[in-house]
Amino acid sequence: MSEFEEYLIAIGICSPLFFFIIAVAFRLLDNSASIFLKHDILVDTSYVSGDIIREHIHRNSEDKKLKKSLMTALMFRRLHNFFMILTVITIPPAIIACFFVF
Repeated sequence: MSEFEEYLIAIGICSPLFFFIIAVAFRLLDNSASIFLKHDILVDTSYVSGDIIREHIHRNSEDKKLKKSLMTALMFRRLHNFFMILTVITIPPAIIACFFVF
């Protein structure tokens, strides 16, 4: 087996963990509940749904700072979901690679 194939196998096995770490980082950057509480908007959980964020973006169009911070939080939420999907997609190939290599 060549060095290149060994590197590819190592990357393939570690990629789900890498994508999961990136997803966790984006989840930690999503501070939508804190944004709502700073602007005196009460929320009942720390995980605010995307629909509520979108609703407040359209409702509070005159407050530019709140709108910008909510849009940033929504972008982080979408990136978190994207990397979680990548994590789930890359788990089966990593498991298959473990069986064929070891």
